Amino acid sequence: MRDKTMTADEVVSRLESGMTLGIGGWGSRRKPMALVRALLRSGIGDLTVVSYGGPDVGVLAAAGRIRRLVAAFVTLDSVPLEPHYRAARERGTFELLEVDEGMFMWGLRAAANRLPFLPVRAGIGSDVMRVSPGLRTVTSPYEDGETFVAMPALRLDAALVHVNRADRLGNGQYLGPDPYFDDLFCEAADAAYVSCERIVDTAELTKEAAPQTLLVKRHVVTGVVEAPNGAHFTSCAPDYGRDEEFQRMYTATPWPEFAERYLGGDEEAYRSAVRAWQEERR
Repeated sequence: MRDKTMTADEVVSRLESGMTLGIGGWGSRRKPMALVRALLRSGIGDLTVVSYGGPDVGVLAAAGRIRRLVAAFVTLDSVPLEPHYRAARERGTFELLEVDEGMFMWGLRAAANRLPFLPVRAGIGSDVMRVSPGLRTVTSPYEDGETFVAMPALRLDAALVHVNRADRLGNGQYLGPDPYFDDLFCEAADAAYVSCERIVDTAELTKEAAPQTLLVKRHVVTGVVEAPNGAHFTSCAPDYGRDEEFQRMYTATPWPEFAERYLGGDEEAYRSAVRAWQEERR
């Protein structure tokens, strides 16, 4: 067993333009934003992004880094539709494969199990098949003869996820109310990178929390990054909630202005800019 700790910039140095990148979390909840900001500092682009989308998709789309997006939605939760994503989509800057939430999960599960597809009822009878004409159906070979959507595997070159705690070996722990699908993102990827609020000794992970909270297993993790407040401005319960005021400012600010003020430097520069904004609000 080896120490897998690295920095966010070291993670990004292992990524390349043209990759298929999975980003964990859900909407504006527990997104690996510190890793996404590090990605924005690089020249990497032409990405296929697979995400239950939130501001991760918004900033990457606004920055022109996405060639193709696979998503069930792109939302900020308290803001129904991510505005920077919407603007980029309306400009037609990337391709979109839009699927049902359950289909998305089944695509990750197929990839995690190294299957080419999995049959799923979700999508049947909806407009999903119309707006995504590349999808196919499959007929059960048994007596029922039922027709299913053949959801293709969402195979990932790399996955980025954020959790509450991790150890140096790659075990990742969530402490909030929902695991989302971060484990499937990691299992569906050739390389998985986990950022966390705090790196702790392995024994500390289950000292005050149940073993079931160990969502991400070390054997599927390539690297671990300690990134305090690394999900900001999304939530990372119970460590902190979503920064609603900052999120509202993000939605109302033109992208070039937001990017110049908050994304022009490293992670410490981002934190300093956020603190300065908070001081202005007082």
